[in-house]
Amino acid sequence: MKSKWTATPYFIWMAIFIIVPLGMVVYYAFSDDGKFSLQAFLDITIYAPVFFKSLWLALIATVISLVISYPLAYMMSRANAVTQKTMVMLIMLPMWMNFLLRIYALVTLLQENGLVEKFFSLFGIEVSIINTSTAVVIGMVYNFIPYMLMPIYTVMTKIDNNLIEAAADLGSNTFNVFKKVVIPLSLPGVVSGITMVFVPAASTFLVAQYLDGSNKLIGDFIEKEFLRDYSTGSALSLVLMVVMFIFIGLTNRFGNDDMEGMVI
Repeated sequence: MKSKWTATPYFIWMAIFIIVPLGMVVYYAFSDDGKFSLQAFLDITIYAPVFFKSLWLALIATVISLVISYPLAYMMSRANAVTQKTMVMLIMLPMWMNFLLRIYALVTLLQENGLVEKFFSLFGIEVSIINTSTAVVIGMVYNFIPYMLMPIYTVMTKIDNNLIEAAADLGSNTFNVFKKVVIPLSLPGVVSGITMVFVPAASTFLVAQYLDGSNKLIGDFIEKEFLRDYSTGSALSLVLMVVMFIFIGLTNRFGNDDMEGMVI
């Protein structure tokens, strides 16, 4: 009985800040002047291209984050304790800054005649990154890559070295040890990282506004519609929420299936 009472504040918090807001979103999405209506969902069909573009850019950012994070997480997990703590601090340090400040920093680096353009000009290469989808992807990767790196790193640090040594003693080369031991055991961290990067990247706003002023993502239009009309903004939010739930379900199912079929 005592344990149930101690959980009461958390249930109250969830009810006020999660359940009630979600209920309001559902209400406004299916209502028009207090009456049941699907008009809001018909109105948001014009945002279909933006919706799919947002998902596509988020997927690209997620893949890039995984490609960068996985080998880095592996090297960190194999390093000594001091090096691990230093690397974790360096990775988390930018996260202590305000999200908007990090975007401004990227704008400064990627803008015309910025440091990035000047660097490439030293080699006679002309690049123009700002106000492109490439800049948006860079912004997503820069802001969300710690959410990919840290879960993978945390899982890898828990891999028993005896398993790796046993596989090597049984004749497996480095590649097979990595393929048969490290990758399967690190899969839960990969699945968690993919979810934690894709979901906020697909729904983010401000990134495109500052790094690609001519184009906006679905998160920007949700913000715009909520300021104009609750029904349309709620419908957009609800559709995006359903897509996110489906994505999370698929990634979790994929991870569980791979773990069940894992042979070490």
